[in-house]
Amino acid sequence: MTPITEVEGRRLALSNLEKVLYPATGFTKGEMLHYYASTAGSLLAHLYNRPVSFLRFPDGPDGQRFFAKNVPPGTPSWVRTADVPRSDGNARQIVVNDLATLMWAANLVTEFHTPQWQADAPAMADRLVLDLDPGAPATVVECCRAGLWLRDRLRDDGLYVYAKTSGSKGLHLLCPLEPTPSDDVTAYAKGLAKDAERALPALVVHRMARNLRPGKVFVDFSQNAAAKTTATPYTLRARQEPTVSTPVTWEEVEECGTPEQLVFRAADIAPRLQRYGDLLGPLINANRARPLPRSGPA
Repeated sequence: MTPITEVEGRRLALSNLEKVLYPATGFTKGEMLHYYASTAGSLLAHLYNRPVSFLRFPDGPDGQRFFAKNVPPGTPSWVRTADVPRSDGNARQIVVNDLATLMWAANLVTEFHTPQWQADAPAMADRLVLDLDPGAPATVVECCRAGLWLRDRLRDDGLYVYAKTSGSKGLHLLCPLEPTPSDDVTAYAKGLAKDAERALPALVVHRMARNLRPGKVFVDFSQNAAAKTTATPYTLRARQEPTVSTPVTWEEVEECGTPEQLVFRAADIAPRLQRYGDLLGPLINANRARPLPRSGPA
C-alpha cells in the first residue's frame, strides 16, 4: 500500500520507501526523501524560478537512467510549469518553488539540473558556471589547482566566485551576474578557459576531445549556453554512493590533497549547513551580482 502524506496542504503518494537505491551503502528511497526534505530550505533557494531538468534513476545508479525536460505524465495540476523556448519550439518544464513540489519530484528518484537563467527571463544568465572535469588519472585535486587560478582571474575581473563539488568527480565555480545574454557569458567563459590553458598547459584543456584530456582538467564553459543545465547545489547524484553536489569553502579547495576530502554524502550535508549555512547563498543575493566584465578575454 502506498503511503499518503500531506505536505503544505498537498496530498502526496510516496512509493517504495524501503527500496534500496544505493546498494553500496544500503541508502533507501525513504532516506533520499528525508534528505531532500531536511535540506529543502537551501535546495529550494537554488531551484526557485528555474525550469528543472530531471535525471531519473528509479532503480538506482546501476539501473536505467533517463534525462527528462518535459513535464512528465501524471504531474499534479498544482505543480507549477513554465514555458521554455527551444530550437524546435516552446516546451513546458517543471518549476520547483515549494516543498510539496520538491517532494513530489524527489519521489520520482531524481537529480535536479537547472540552467543559469530564470524562468521569466530565458537565456538571460544571472550566473556564470565553469565545470572543471578531470580526465583520469587526474582527480578533483587537480581541479582544485585549476580552480584556484580561475578564482583569482575571476576576482581580478571584479566577480565574486564560489565553489561546489559536482557530486561526481569534478568541481564547479559559480559567479553571480547582472542579467546577461547567455551567448555573451559563454563567450567570456570560453575565453577564460583558453587563458587557463595558456597559463597552465600541463594541467588544463579547454576542448572536450577525449584524446586531450588524460591527466588534465577540462574547463567546460559550455554549460553557460542557454540550452544547457548544471547539477543544482545540494542535489543527490546517481553515483555508487549517495553523493551530493556540495558547496565548499575556499580553504577546503586550497587544502585538498586527496579526492576523498571533497566527497560529501547525504549524511554530511545537515552538519555542514549547521556549521557554515548555505555557502552559495551569495549567488542569490542581488548585491553580489556584477556585470560581465567588458574587457573580458577574447
